[in-house]
Amino acid sequence: MPQRTCWALPVEPLKVLAPDDARAREETHIRRVSRYADPYLARRSAGRKHPVEDFLFTYYTQKPGQLKRWHPGAGAVLTGSQAATRAAWKHYRTLDDGELASLGLAAGSTAVTFDRDAFLADRKEAVAFAGIILRGTAARPAQFGCFGLHEWAMVYRQDKFDLRHEYLQLRLGAAGTDKVVEDNRIRCTHFDAFRFYTPDAIPLNEHSPSRETQRHMEQPGCLHANMDLYKWAYKLLPALPSELVMDCFELSWRIRAMDMQASPYDLADWGYPAIPIETPRGKAAYVEYQRAFADEAAHLRERLATELGAMSGGPPR
Repeated sequence: MPQRTCWALPVEPLKVLAPDDARAREETHIRRVSRYADPYLARRSAGRKHPVEDFLFTYYTQKPGQLKRWHPGAGAVLTGSQAATRAAWKHYRTLDDGELASLGLAAGSTAVTFDRDAFLADRKEAVAFAGIILRGTAARPAQFGCFGLHEWAMVYRQDKFDLRHEYLQLRLGAAGTDKVVEDNRIRCTHFDAFRFYTPDAIPLNEHSPSRETQRHMEQPGCLHANMDLYKWAYKLLPALPSELVMDCFELSWRIRAMDMQASPYDLADWGYPAIPIETPRGKAAYVEYQRAFADEAAHLRERLATELGAMSGGPPR
Protein backbone atom coordinates (compact mmCIF):
# COMPACT_ATOMS: atom_id res chain seq x y z
CA MET A 1 0.00 0.00 0.00
CA PRO A 2 1.56 3.36 -0.97
CA GLN A 3 2.41 5.80 1.79
CA ARG A 4 1.20 9.37 1.66
CA THR A 5 3.83 11.80 0.47
CA CYS A 6 2.61 14.56 2.81
CA TRP A 7 0.95 14.54 6.17
CA ALA A 8 -2.22 16.39 7.10
CA LEU A 9 -4.06 15.86 10.37
CA PRO A 10 -7.13 13.69 9.69
CA VAL A 11 -10.56 14.54 11.03
CA GLU A 12 -10.43 11.71 13.54
CA PRO A 13 -7.41 11.76 15.94
CA LEU A 14 -5.18 8.73 15.56
CA LYS A 15 -4.83 6.39 18.51
CA VAL A 16 -2.59 3.33 18.67
CA LEU A 17 -4.32 0.19 19.89
CA ALA A 18 -2.27 -2.01 22.18
CA PRO A 19 -1.57 -5.24 20.24
CA ASP A 20 -2.94 -7.47 23.01
CA ASP A 21 -6.15 -5.43 23.22
CA ALA A 22 -6.56 -5.42 19.45
CA ARG A 23 -6.05 -9.19 19.24
CA ALA A 24 -8.56 -9.75 22.03
CA ARG A 25 -11.13 -7.60 20.25
CA GLU A 26 -10.55 -9.46 16.99
CA GLU A 27 -10.88 -12.88 18.61
CA THR A 28 -14.04 -11.82 20.43
CA HIS A 29 -15.50 -10.51 17.20
CA ILE A 30 -14.76 -13.73 15.30
CA ARG A 31 -16.42 -15.81 18.02
CA ARG A 32 -19.41 -13.48 18.00
CA VAL A 33 -19.89 -13.79 14.24
CA SER A 34 -19.22 -17.53 14.22
CA ARG A 35 -22.20 -18.15 16.49
CA TYR A 36 -24.45 -17.10 13.59
CA ALA A 37 -22.32 -17.68 10.50
CA ASP A 38 -20.97 -21.18 11.14
CA PRO A 39 -24.39 -22.90 11.38
CA TYR A 40 -25.44 -21.11 8.19
CA LEU A 41 -22.31 -22.27 6.36
CA ALA A 42 -22.86 -25.83 7.59
CA ARG A 43 -26.45 -25.79 6.34
CA ARG A 44 -25.39 -24.37 3.00
CA SER A 45 -22.76 -27.10 2.58
CA ALA A 46 -25.39 -29.72 3.38
CA GLY A 47 -27.95 -28.18 1.01
CA ARG A 48 -30.34 -27.31 3.83
CA LYS A 49 -32.21 -24.05 4.44
CA HIS A 50 -33.60 -22.23 7.45
CA PRO A 51 -36.45 -19.74 6.92
CA VAL A 52 -35.35 -17.45 9.74
CA GLU A 53 -31.67 -17.91 10.42
CA ASP A 54 -30.36 -17.83 6.84
CA PHE A 55 -31.96 -14.51 6.03
CA LEU A 56 -29.27 -12.02 7.02
CA PHE A 57 -26.72 -13.96 4.94
CA THR A 58 -28.91 -14.34 1.86
CA TYR A 59 -30.94 -11.13 1.68
CA TYR A 60 -28.09 -8.77 2.53
CA THR A 61 -24.88 -8.67 0.49
CA GLN A 62 -22.37 -9.00 3.34
CA LYS A 63 -20.98 -12.54 3.31
CA PRO A 64 -19.93 -14.48 6.41
CA GLY A 65 -16.24 -14.24 5.56
CA GLN A 66 -16.51 -10.49 5.15
CA LEU A 67 -18.41 -10.13 8.41
CA LYS A 68 -15.74 -12.11 10.27
CA ARG A 69 -13.07 -9.58 9.28
CA TRP A 70 -12.54 -7.38 12.29
CA HIS A 71 -12.11 -3.64 11.77
CA PRO A 72 -11.22 -1.27 14.63
CA GLY A 73 -12.84 1.77 12.99
CA ALA A 74 -11.72 5.24 11.98
CA GLY A 75 -8.82 6.71 13.91
CA ALA A 76 -7.57 3.41 15.30
CA VAL A 77 -3.97 2.47 14.49
CA LEU A 78 -2.93 -1.17 14.31
CA THR A 79 0.66 -2.33 14.55
CA GLY A 80 2.55 -5.61 14.26
CA SER A 81 1.00 -8.63 12.57
CA GLN A 82 -2.47 -7.11 12.44
CA ALA A 83 -1.06 -4.12 10.57
CA ALA A 84 0.87 -6.36 8.17
CA THR A 85 -2.29 -8.34 7.40
CA ARG A 86 -4.34 -5.25 6.69
CA ALA A 87 -1.74 -3.32 4.74
CA ALA A 88 -3.19 -4.66 1.49
CA TRP A 89 -6.84 -4.40 2.52
CA LYS A 90 -9.00 -1.88 0.73
CA HIS A 91 -9.46 1.45 2.50
CA TYR A 92 -6.51 0.99 4.83
CA ARG A 93 -3.28 2.98 4.55
CA THR A 94 0.15 2.82 6.14
CA LEU A 95 1.24 5.66 8.38
CA ASP A 96 4.05 7.91 7.20
CA ASP A 97 7.09 8.82 9.28
CA GLY A 98 5.55 12.05 10.51
CA GLU A 99 2.54 10.21 11.85
CA LEU A 100 4.68 7.45 13.35
CA ALA A 101 6.80 10.03 15.18
CA SER A 102 3.74 11.89 16.48
CA LEU A 103 2.44 8.64 17.98
CA GLY A 104 5.78 7.59 19.48
CA LEU A 105 6.31 4.75 17.02
CA ALA A 106 9.72 4.01 15.54
CA ALA A 107 10.43 5.16 12.00
CA GLY A 108 9.85 2.35 9.55
CA SER A 109 7.34 0.58 11.81
CA THR A 110 4.43 -1.14 10.15
CA ALA A 111 1.30 0.66 11.23
CA VAL A 112 -2.02 1.04 9.42
CA THR A 113 -5.24 2.94 9.86
CA PHE A 114 -8.49 3.58 8.05
CA ASP A 115 -7.93 5.49 4.80
CA ARG A 116 -10.58 8.16 5.13
CA ASP A 117 -9.74 10.01 1.91
CA ALA A 118 -9.80 6.90 -0.27
CA PHE A 119 -12.99 5.67 1.36
CA LEU A 120 -14.82 8.95 0.80
CA ALA A 121 -13.57 9.10 -2.79
CA ASP A 122 -15.00 5.62 -3.45
CA ARG A 123 -18.13 5.78 -1.30
CA LYS A 124 -19.18 9.41 -1.44
CA GLU A 125 -22.70 8.66 -2.66
CA ALA A 126 -23.19 5.75 -0.25
CA VAL A 127 -22.07 7.88 2.68
CA ALA A 128 -24.38 10.73 1.67
CA PHE A 129 -27.40 8.44 1.20
CA ALA A 130 -26.77 6.62 4.49
CA GLY A 131 -26.72 9.98 6.23
CA ILE A 132 -29.99 11.03 4.62
CA ILE A 133 -31.70 7.78 5.62
CA LEU A 134 -30.34 7.69 9.17
CA ARG A 135 -31.11 11.30 10.04
CA GLY A 136 -34.38 11.40 8.13
CA THR A 137 -35.70 8.25 9.76
CA ALA A 138 -34.74 9.44 13.24
CA ALA A 139 -36.56 12.74 12.70
CA ARG A 140 -39.94 11.18 11.85
CA PRO A 141 -42.55 9.90 14.29
CA ALA A 142 -42.68 6.14 14.72
CA GLN A 143 -45.74 4.30 13.40
CA PHE A 144 -46.90 1.17 15.18
CA GLY A 145 -50.04 0.17 13.31
CA CYS A 146 -48.75 -2.12 10.56
CA PHE A 147 -48.87 -5.38 12.60
CA GLY A 148 -46.43 -7.09 10.23
CA LEU A 149 -49.02 -7.42 7.47
CA HIS A 150 -46.36 -6.88 4.81
CA GLU A 151 -45.49 -10.58 5.07
CA TRP A 152 -49.15 -11.52 4.59
CA ALA A 153 -49.44 -9.24 1.55
CA MET A 154 -46.53 -11.10 -0.03
CA VAL A 155 -48.65 -14.26 -0.26
CA TYR A 156 -52.07 -12.69 -0.79
CA ARG A 157 -54.05 -14.77 -3.30
CA GLN A 158 -51.04 -16.99 -3.75
CA ASP A 159 -53.13 -19.64 -5.52
CA LYS A 160 -53.96 -17.13 -8.26
CA PHE A 161 -50.29 -16.30 -8.76
CA ASP A 162 -49.05 -19.85 -8.23
CA LEU A 163 -46.76 -18.81 -5.39
CA ARG A 164 -45.37 -21.62 -3.26
CA HIS A 165 -42.67 -21.84 -0.60
CA GLU A 166 -41.00 -25.18 -0.92
CA TYR A 167 -40.79 -26.00 2.79
CA LEU A 168 -43.23 -23.62 4.51
CA GLN A 169 -46.95 -23.93 5.07
CA LEU A 170 -49.42 -21.13 5.72
CA ARG A 171 -50.64 -21.30 9.30
CA LEU A 172 -54.24 -20.35 8.37
CA GLY A 173 -54.22 -21.79 4.85
CA ALA A 174 -54.54 -19.71 1.69
CA ALA A 175 -58.16 -18.63 2.25
CA GLY A 176 -57.57 -17.74 5.89
CA THR A 177 -54.46 -15.75 4.99
CA ASP A 178 -56.32 -13.82 2.31
CA LYS A 179 -59.09 -12.98 4.79
CA VAL A 180 -56.57 -11.49 7.26
CA VAL A 181 -55.25 -9.23 4.52
CA GLU A 182 -58.76 -8.16 3.50
CA ASP A 183 -59.94 -7.56 7.08
CA ASN A 184 -57.07 -5.27 8.07
CA ARG A 185 -55.56 -1.96 6.96
CA ILE A 186 -52.29 -2.51 5.12
CA ARG A 187 -49.98 0.47 5.67
CA CYS A 188 -46.39 -0.53 4.94
CA THR A 189 -43.95 2.37 4.46
CA HIS A 190 -40.89 0.34 3.50
CA PHE A 191 -40.17 -0.11 -0.20
CA ASP A 192 -38.03 -3.24 0.19
CA ALA A 193 -40.99 -5.00 1.80
CA PHE A 194 -43.65 -3.46 -0.45
CA ARG A 195 -41.85 -4.52 -3.63
CA PHE A 196 -42.49 -8.20 -2.80
CA TYR A 197 -46.28 -7.82 -2.55
CA THR A 198 -48.39 -9.89 -4.89
CA PRO A 199 -49.99 -7.79 -7.65
CA ASP A 200 -53.41 -7.95 -5.98
CA ALA A 201 -52.01 -6.75 -2.65
CA ILE A 202 -50.33 -3.65 -4.06
CA PRO A 203 -53.50 -1.49 -4.33
CA LEU A 204 -54.51 -2.50 -0.78
CA ASN A 205 -51.52 -0.74 0.74
CA GLU A 206 -52.27 2.77 2.01
CA HIS A 207 -48.87 4.01 0.86
CA SER A 208 -46.96 3.65 -2.40
CA PRO A 209 -43.33 3.50 -1.31
CA SER A 210 -40.69 3.56 -4.03
CA ARG A 211 -36.93 3.73 -4.22
CA GLU A 212 -37.27 7.41 -5.08
CA THR A 213 -39.45 8.17 -2.02
CA GLN A 214 -37.51 5.96 0.39
CA ARG A 215 -35.62 8.89 1.89
CA HIS A 216 -38.93 10.57 2.73
CA MET A 217 -40.88 7.54 3.99
CA GLU A 218 -38.55 5.56 6.25
CA GLN A 219 -39.83 5.77 9.83
CA PRO A 220 -38.39 4.42 13.09
CA GLY A 221 -41.24 2.08 14.01
CA CYS A 222 -40.73 -0.02 10.87
CA LEU A 223 -39.16 -3.42 11.52
CA HIS A 224 -37.46 -3.48 8.15
CA ALA A 225 -36.05 0.02 8.51
CA ASN A 226 -34.57 -1.08 11.84
CA MET A 227 -33.24 -4.30 10.37
CA ASP A 228 -31.57 -2.22 7.68
CA LEU A 229 -29.35 -0.54 10.24
CA TYR A 230 -27.18 -3.59 9.71
CA LYS A 231 -27.03 -2.81 5.99
CA TRP A 232 -26.01 0.80 6.52
CA ALA A 233 -23.42 -0.31 9.08
CA TYR A 234 -21.63 -2.85 6.91
CA LYS A 235 -21.72 -0.53 3.92
CA LEU A 236 -19.66 1.90 6.00
CA LEU A 237 -16.94 -0.63 6.83
CA PRO A 238 -14.06 -0.26 7.57
CA ALA A 239 -14.87 3.24 8.81
CA LEU A 240 -16.91 1.77 11.68
CA PRO A 241 -15.73 -0.56 14.43
CA SER A 242 -16.93 -4.09 13.81
CA GLU A 243 -18.47 -4.20 17.27
CA LEU A 244 -21.03 -1.58 16.18
CA VAL A 245 -21.77 -3.53 13.01
CA MET A 246 -22.42 -6.65 15.07
CA ASP A 247 -24.68 -4.74 17.46
CA CYS A 248 -26.77 -3.86 14.39
CA PHE A 249 -26.55 -7.43 13.07
CA GLU A 250 -27.82 -8.93 16.32
CA LEU A 251 -30.72 -6.49 16.51
CA SER A 252 -31.59 -7.34 12.91
CA TRP A 253 -31.39 -11.06 13.74
CA ARG A 254 -33.90 -10.69 16.59
CA ILE A 255 -36.20 -8.52 14.50
CA ARG A 256 -36.18 -11.10 11.71
CA ALA A 257 -37.19 -13.81 14.19
CA MET A 258 -40.14 -11.74 15.47
CA ASP A 259 -41.14 -10.69 11.96
CA MET A 260 -41.40 -14.33 10.92
CA GLN A 261 -43.28 -15.28 14.08
CA ALA A 262 -45.87 -12.68 13.09
CA SER A 263 -45.92 -13.88 9.49
CA PRO A 264 -48.55 -16.18 7.95
CA TYR A 265 -46.14 -19.13 7.99
CA ASP A 266 -46.29 -22.04 10.44
CA LEU A 267 -42.82 -22.06 11.99
CA ALA A 268 -43.61 -23.90 15.21
CA ASP A 269 -41.59 -26.95 14.17
CA TRP A 270 -38.60 -24.64 13.58
CA GLY A 271 -38.81 -23.38 17.17
CA TYR A 272 -40.62 -20.12 16.40
CA PRO A 273 -44.15 -20.06 17.88
CA ALA A 274 -46.64 -17.79 16.15
CA ILE A 275 -47.54 -14.28 17.15
CA PRO A 276 -51.16 -14.38 15.91
CA ILE A 277 -51.56 -10.84 14.60
CA GLU A 278 -55.03 -11.73 13.33
CA THR A 279 -56.17 -11.50 16.97
CA PRO A 280 -56.22 -8.53 19.41
CA ARG A 281 -53.80 -10.39 21.68
CA GLY A 282 -51.40 -10.98 18.83
CA LYS A 283 -51.58 -7.38 17.69
CA ALA A 284 -50.80 -6.16 21.21
CA ALA A 285 -47.83 -8.49 21.46
CA TYR A 286 -46.57 -7.35 18.08
CA VAL A 287 -46.70 -3.68 19.04
CA GLU A 288 -44.93 -4.38 22.33
CA TYR A 289 -42.04 -6.02 20.49
CA GLN A 290 -42.08 -3.33 17.82
CA ARG A 291 -41.76 -0.52 20.37
CA ALA A 292 -38.89 -2.25 22.16
CA PHE A 293 -37.03 -2.78 18.88
CA ALA A 294 -37.64 0.84 17.91
CA ASP A 295 -36.05 2.00 21.18
CA GLU A 296 -32.97 -0.17 20.59
CA ALA A 297 -32.74 0.93 16.99
CA ALA A 298 -32.89 4.61 17.96
CA HIS A 299 -29.70 4.27 19.98
CA LEU A 300 -27.93 2.36 17.22
CA ARG A 301 -29.13 4.80 14.58
CA GLU A 302 -27.66 7.68 16.59
CA ARG A 303 -24.35 5.84 17.04
CA LEU A 304 -24.17 5.20 13.30
CA ALA A 305 -25.01 8.80 12.46
CA THR A 306 -22.40 10.07 14.92
CA GLU A 307 -19.70 7.80 13.50
CA LEU A 308 -20.67 8.76 9.96
CA GLY A 309 -20.59 12.45 10.78
CA ALA A 310 -17.15 12.25 12.40
CA MET A 311 -15.76 10.14 9.57
CA SER A 312 -17.08 12.41 6.81
CA GLY A 313 -16.05 15.64 8.47
CA GLY A 314 -19.48 16.81 9.59
CA PRO A 315 -23.04 15.69 10.23
CA PRO A 316 -24.85 14.04 7.32
CA ARG A 317 -27.19 16.38 5.51
